[in-house]
Amino acid sequence: MKILILCTGNSCRSQMVEGFLKSYDDTIEVLSAGTEPSSHVHPLAIKVMAEVGIDISQNQPKNVEQFVGQSFDYLISVCAEANLNCPVFKGKVDNRWHIGFDDPALAKGTDEEVIAVFRRIRDEISEGFSSFYKSLMGGHAGCSSCCGCQ
Repeated sequence: MKILILCTGNSCRSQMVEGFLKSYDDTIEVLSAGTEPSSHVHPLAIKVMAEVGIDISQNQPKNVEQFVGQSFDYLISVCAEANLNCPVFKGKVDNRWHIGFDDPALAKGTDEEVIAVFRRIRDEISEGFSSFYKSLMGGHAGCSSCCGCQ
């Protein structure tokens, strides 16, 4: 299984999604990229993911162009307004999905208000991609009573 997570800057949302999916299952190849990649992963994305035990501090934003020649089982865009702002991937993809989230990098306010937005988006991503993963794996395939489903 090979999944590409796509957004514009590849500094927040797509990096968090990549981190969550990798934490669910290390047999899935998960990559993330952007059409206009940032120079670094946003420090607050790193911080809020560390709060839930996921280290994305070594991740680097990547340009989607480096993946055009590859095939993916899933391409998932994570921009909030897919039809207006989300990039397009022209490589071979079996399934295209959109699971949109606000961009926490655009948050304004005090330090506490901004980090609260990052935490909200992190939690929304966790919920959305936990559901995606469970449906992908046929409703808890491989589950060992981690969530009481058995």
